[in-house]
Amino acid sequence: MLQMLRTMVGKPKSYSLYPGTVPVIIVIVVFFSYGFLSHFLGSPGPSETSVVTAGERDAREVVTLSRMIYTQPKVLTPARSDVLILTPWLAPIVWEGTFNIDILNEQFRLRNTTIGLTVFAIKKYVVFLKLFLQTAEQHFMVGHRVNYYVFTDRPADVPQVPLGAGRRLAVLTVRNYTRWQDVSMHRMEMISRFSEQRFQHEVDYLVCADVDMKFRDHVGVEILSELFGTLHPGFYRRNREAFTYERRPQSQAFIPMDEGDFYYMGAFFGGSVMEVYHLTKSCHEAMVVDQGNGIEAVWHDESHLNKYLLYHKPTKVLSPEYMWDQQLLGWPSVMKKLRFVAVPKNHQAIRN
Repeated sequence: MLQMLRTMVGKPKSYSLYPGTVPVIIVIVVFFSYGFLSHFLGSPGPSETSVVTAGERDAREVVTLSRMIYTQPKVLTPARSDVLILTPWLAPIVWEGTFNIDILNEQFRLRNTTIGLTVFAIKKYVVFLKLFLQTAEQHFMVGHRVNYYVFTDRPADVPQVPLGAGRRLAVLTVRNYTRWQDVSMHRMEMISRFSEQRFQHEVDYLVCADVDMKFRDHVGVEILSELFGTLHPGFYRRNREAFTYERRPQSQAFIPMDEGDFYYMGAFFGGSVMEVYHLTKSCHEAMVVDQGNGIEAVWHDESHLNKYLLYHKPTKVLSPEYMWDQQLLGWPSVMKKLRFVAVPKNHQAIRN
């Protein structure tokens, strides 16, 4: 076959073939050579089917989706007209009515996704852990694999809560601090450290939540993205001038009065493990610098979180449905569902 090709290519220009014939012959020869060699070597030819398993992620992979029946989306009919559902940088803002959870569940099921949920139960705040875990089992990422990571200084007090299939709990012992502000700020350090050393090997996404909360309604894969933040329930209607950003230029969390997109809650954020690692590591390092300069941001780690998300735009923003306090804020009509809510606190009972 190669000798034939050399013979054809080697003919002088005076040969009787018409101009342009030689390239056509070369293409024909190469085509038949490929078919011959494929058959000889046993490689899949044009009439054969190549089967690729789900784990062999390469360019040939074809994923067959289950047939699904659902209402067709209408280009000229917005999912919600009463709220903003897209940021200026084209990140979705997640409200009830803006997503089809069945479609999303199927997509994340095909990816074989595992979600990590971190929560800090330090000192007497361990009393909130049982309700947190019980309601998470009812509403958080139902049908998906979940790893609960409980950071606590009281491992013996972690309650035994029955877990569903594919869900497990890991207790991570950490030290406590005298002030709650220090506990809150060191949370960033702990999450970044464990993300690098452990979480990246065990889960695909991390969700970081406060323990004095409970899941009241569905919180599922619709929240997952490379990096997400949650709108603070007290500021989602306010102008940026009213946001309680850190306004002192001496702090690493400083945001000028004429900047800011939203005010994000420090009690519920997350994303891919590596994005959460970068966020928490950056916030921790900024707090270390502030500490060295004798300054503490007005809202501690939340101030640094807002600074980070201002300059590293989240790829998804959660509406206040995902962080609400009904006791303080009631239930406005714009909230179709209240998903993750504050637990009314009896501070005397906590102290006792």
